Amino acid sequence: MKLVDEIYEFYRDKLSGDEEDIDILTFALLEEMSYDDLLNLIKELDKQELYNLVGIYLIESLKGKFASEDYGQQRAPSLQQRNIH
Repeated sequence: MKLVDEIYEFYRDKLSGDEEDIDILTFALLEEMSYDDLLNLIKELDKQELYNLVGIYLIESLKGKFASEDYGQQRAPSLQQRNIH
């Protein structure tokens, strides 16, 4: 994505590149963008970039949903909770 390349080139010598820096930078940039700006970015994506974007969104959203419902804990009881007799 052209925007990612531009942001990287601009900030690569200014930030450490750790997760916290990237989160802050991303949220600051998104805060400045309008709905139309975001749609225009999406329109500029090629097919693979769009699949990647939607794929990451789905993965992270599903992880959050399952985590918020403690899904894994309900599905797989520990040995102490099972009746082994």
